[in-house]
Amino acid sequence: MTYLALGGPEAVINSSDLAKAVREALDRIGPKENVLAVPPDFTRFHSRAGEITRIVADHYGASLRKILIAAGTHRPMTEKDRKAMFGAVPPDLFVDHDFRNDAVTLGEVPADFVREVSGGVCDFSWPVQTNRLIARGGFDLVLSIGQVVPHEVTGMANYTKNVLVGAGGAEAINKSHFLGAVYGMENMMGRADTPVRRVFDYAQERFLKSIPIVYILTVLGCDDCGDNVIRGLFIGDDADCFRRAAELSIKVNFTVLDEPLGKIVVQLSPEEYKSAWLCNKAIYRTRMALADKGTLVVLAPGMREFGEDPEIDRLIRTYGYHGTPAILKAVRENEDLRNNLSAAAHLIHGSTEGRFDVVYCPGHVSRGEIEAAGYRYADLAEALVRYEPEKLKDGFNTLPDGETIYYILRPAAGLWAARARLERKG
Repeated sequence: MTYLALGGPEAVINSSDLAKAVREALDRIGPKENVLAVPPDFTRFHSRAGEITRIVADHYGASLRKILIAAGTHRPMTEKDRKAMFGAVPPDLFVDHDFRNDAVTLGEVPADFVREVSGGVCDFSWPVQTNRLIARGGFDLVLSIGQVVPHEVTGMANYTKNVLVGAGGAEAINKSHFLGAVYGMENMMGRADTPVRRVFDYAQERFLKSIPIVYILTVLGCDDCGDNVIRGLFIGDDADCFRRAAELSIKVNFTVLDEPLGKIVVQLSPEEYKSAWLCNKAIYRTRMALADKGTLVVLAPGMREFGEDPEIDRLIRTYGYHGTPAILKAVRENEDLRNNLSAAAHLIHGSTEGRFDVVYCPGHVSRGEIEAAGYRYADLAEALVRYEPEKLKDGFNTLPDGETIYYILRPAAGLWAARARLERKG
């Protein structure tokens, strides 16, 4: 059931309202003695999951036994990042999810179902995997906390994705990412009903129902000053809660443009975006807005590596973003990539397919490394002189020399698309 549905496209839920609403929903759920919270890691800092986790910790006190960080394949959080996101919540409550060692398999989504929902592009079974604390920890309440926003793998982020991918196992992560990639992320982004989501729904219906999971979902947008604000808060234990959040997110986070854009400039926070694995959200969320032969300039002062995981970093450097046909060929011919399909999916997601250019301006990666991966390189210092972020506003800007660019400060917070491209996709 849905315990709380609050907000709208113009709503602003401040911290006081947020705390009151979360507490009221938890009171409706009823008293619990053994609670597990499952928020995302620092890469989702702006989701307000840290603030909500603090509210949960204050509400339940000693009944909150553990906080499992659903980090997927990302690096474990540093103490500095943990404090920035979760404040004074006791550090001994936190557990980092290890996707290679901490997941258990609850069952399997059969290959014929995967084949059916994917239109035949994938023909494998999918293991239903999640962290053993969620599956077998004996908690009387599991609170999965996160933001619903357009997403490249599932169409819309969060809900069961947090449990089955953020806290999932290596095989589940690999195959779900690959399914989304080969089906085509431009066919899925901004849609709540996708092949990957249907696989997750199958898993939820047959293997997660016995686990007392309640989802706390935010929808965020930007106010007139460009600051992130909560537009919606949805708390419940079923798909209706997610669908309502997704409907609001489409209204808040999806920007449809009348014409394709010739040049987009994206600024990435150095505290959050340190790898191509994350920085490439600049590509995922803008590619449907770029004109053919258009250019995406990525200002990435914090970028120092390609993958969050050492093996994924190696695979990205080895195979590069050289287009779907080349990557699928590499999967067929190379066991290391075939055994890490999430890396292959990432390479597909980050490929331009020759339709547009990506110019990376990284803080700590060389020209040779960028060009070997398949992108163009530009010097960050020179780019910051030409594109002065402190003088730019989200949306259209005219530079002193007369060039018009479209500027985006937080690419992970939304999805941008040209109307004609959406019409072609149906």
